[in-house]
Amino acid sequence: MDVYNQTRRATRNRTITLSSEEIEHYRLRLVRLSAPVQVPDILCKTVNQDLFEILDWLPRGFVDLLFVDPPYNLTKSFNSHTFRQRSIQEYAEWMDSWLPKLLTVLKPTGSVYICSDWRSSSAVHLVADKYLKVRNRITWEREKGRGARANWKNCSEDIWFCTMSDDYFFNAEAVKLKRKVIAPYRDEQGNPKDWVKINGEGYRLTYPSNIWTDITVPFWSMPENTEHPAQKPEKLLAKVILASSRPGDVVFDPFLGSGTTSVVAKKLDRLYVGVEVDTLYCCLAEKRLQFAEHDRTIQGYEGGVFWERNSAPRARHEELSHDSGGFLRLNLLI
Repeated sequence: MDVYNQTRRATRNRTITLSSEEIEHYRLRLVRLSAPVQVPDILCKTVNQDLFEILDWLPRGFVDLLFVDPPYNLTKSFNSHTFRQRSIQEYAEWMDSWLPKLLTVLKPTGSVYICSDWRSSSAVHLVADKYLKVRNRITWEREKGRGARANWKNCSEDIWFCTMSDDYFFNAEAVKLKRKVIAPYRDEQGNPKDWVKINGEGYRLTYPSNIWTDITVPFWSMPENTEHPAQKPEKLLAKVILASSRPGDVVFDPFLGSGTTSVVAKKLDRLYVGVEVDTLYCCLAEKRLQFAEHDRTIQGYEGGVFWERNSAPRARHEELSHDSGGFLRLNLLI
C-alpha cells in the first residue's frame, strides 16, 4: 500500500511514493546523532533529526556550499510538523537564533544560498547581512502560483546568494542558458553571429542573470515529483551547485525536505549531507538517491547547458553533438 497515494493514479502520474515496506527499508539507511560527530559519520548520509537539536554536534569548517531552504514565513504543515506565521521581526529573530551557529560548518571560502518568499525576504536579507557578504538576490518564477482577484498573482521566490569572504568560487561558464535568438544577426559572409541553428531555429548561449524564468516546478508527470508541499526543482539546485561548487565538494542542506539537494549533488559528482526532521521525507530522499545511481538526468539541463522552460533538448541531441564546436566558440564569444 502506498502511504502517500492510496487511490488509483492517472497513467502518466510519475510521482514518487513509498510503500510501508519501502519506508521500513529506507528507514534503516537514516542517521541519528547523539553526540558530536566527525565528517565521515555523516558524509553522503541523510540525518533524520531536528536541525536545532544537533547544531552543536556538527563538524566545523567542512562544507563548501550551504543551501538553506527554511520554512517560509507563513502557516504551513509538513506532514506532522507545522510552521506558524510570525511578524517580520519575529521571523528575523528566529533566523538569527540559529543561522550564525549553522554557518560554522562552512569553510572560509564557502558559499551560502538562502531561500525565501516575499513575506520573509527582507528578514532574510537583514539577518544574512550581519554574518555574510550578500552578493545578490536571485528571483525565480514559480509558474504554478495561485491567481488572486484582489492582489497580484504570487508566482516568484527569492534566493539570497552570500559568501563567507571575498575568496569564493563561482563558475558562470557552467550555468549558461540556451535561449532562442530574437534578432539572428549575421556577419558579412552571411554566417550566424554568436548563435547556432538547431532544427531550423537560432539559439544563443547567454550568461546567467539573477532572474530565472526557465524553472519548472515539479508536478505529477515529472519523475522527480513527490508529495512534499514545497519541493524545489532539480534544475534550480543544478544551477546553484554547478555555479558555486566543484566536483568532490561538500554540499549541505539543513532543511532537506524530500531530498532534492542531495540528489542533484550526487548526480553532479558532489558529496552531500542532508538534515530533515520528517522521517517519511527522509525515506523519500533515500529512494530518490537510489534512483540517482542509475539515472543522472536533470530535466532542462543537457549537453552542459540549461534550456528554456518547455523546450525539448532531447529531440535535438544529434544536432547538439554536431554543433559542439560551435558551442565551444560561443562560450568564448558571449
